[in-house]
Amino acid sequence: PRWDSHRVLIVGIRLGLGMQDSPTILLVDDEDAIQKLLTFPLQKDGYRVVEARDGEVALRRFDEEDIDLVVLDLALPKLDGLEVCRRLRARSAVPIIMLTARDEEIDKVVGLEIGADDYITKPFSIREFRSRVRALLRRASLTPPASSGAAIEIGPLRIDPARRQVEVEGQSKELTYVEFELVRFLAEQPGRVFSRFDLLEKIWGSSQFRDPRTVDVHVRHLREKLERDASKPELILTVRGAGYRLREP
Repeated sequence: PRWDSHRVLIVGIRLGLGMQDSPTILLVDDEDAIQKLLTFPLQKDGYRVVEARDGEVALRRFDEEDIDLVVLDLALPKLDGLEVCRRLRARSAVPIIMLTARDEEIDKVVGLEIGADDYITKPFSIREFRSRVRALLRRASLTPPASSGAAIEIGPLRIDPARRQVEVEGQSKELTYVEFELVRFLAEQPGRVFSRFDLLEKIWGSSQFRDPRTVDVHVRHLREKLERDASKPELILTVRGAGYRLREP
């Protein structure tokens, strides 16, 4: 079936539940064609699929079931996908990947601003979709417990992995799941330069099918939140032609 250019899919992973032998995926879309198109490859890969046809039902299913991954369409009855995403983000550290029909920066930025962690531009292949699902589930299974890790302090920056909190000059900063993982990873090896592909592999679980600009968008958001002047970064530095590094203590 043809994808509607105004529709968006958001894929997220619910953390803190522990991975099951057969992960459960909540598929939220009001179109039968999309449900069938995506349900078949997911079930073929051994996942259990729970369906929801509107935003309100999606939120109920998320609370009722042990959901490991959510596929969420934007244009839904009763409650749209963006609002569903906001409500899930308010109470969960769900990593989210957005699938958008148009290759426009504004579409990506809007999704990332509400808490999405990644995106794929449509049209996309089912192989690509399945690869993203596997990578996200693998990343969730490898995420260290929240209680592990000592606090990291670099200049005005303080990262507390146990509480998943970041402070700059004593002021707490609100970060998304991926933003936190990205700054923590850089801070664990200050001064070392990581390429965009290095960061995609470590933070997103795979660089396959991913646009390296995804990293640039998240770095820009981090600078807006952590730097005194985002246009003149002092913490997260760009190494031209190579990648990014966090300043050394």
